[in-house]
Amino acid sequence: MSDQRGTSGSGEQPKVERPSAEVERPAGATRMPGAPRDSYTKLPTGPVGVEPVVASGPADTAGMPAVQWAPDDGPGAEDNTRLAPWALLAAIVALCASWFVGWGIPLAIVAVVAAIMSLRRPVESRAIALWALILGLTATIYSLGWLIWAGMQFERLG
Repeated sequence: MSDQRGTSGSGEQPKVERPSAEVERPAGATRMPGAPRDSYTKLPTGPVGVEPVVASGPADTAGMPAVQWAPDDGPGAEDNTRLAPWALLAAIVALCASWFVGWGIPLAIVAVVAAIMSLRRPVESRAIALWALILGLTATIYSLGWLIWAGMQFERLG
């Protein structure tokens, strides 16, 4: 029966060989923590390849050729969507609604938020975005005025 160190029961100690010449200790380097004085000094790692990793799978599982995915080297797609005209349209509708009722306030708030977002985008027309912001804030104030007036009328009735 052998003991836990892998040696036979005769009591002899395992033989530890010195490191090969490939393992060198750089001048002025400290020894690795927990290692004996004459042990290895370099970590057991190898060079890491810099080749791109290509994921591959079954080439023809459903009778279709394999799809080759490659990074897009072309110019990025331009963002041609415009938010400022929509903000201006929402602000105008909210302003017209706020002249008659106070329930246009959600649309006025949407117009203000959209106008602020369009002011932060470089592709938007700043003039349209500023008009949308001003009209949206005006619609918000008018709608709040209607809602405050309606609240005071309910107070008189109750």
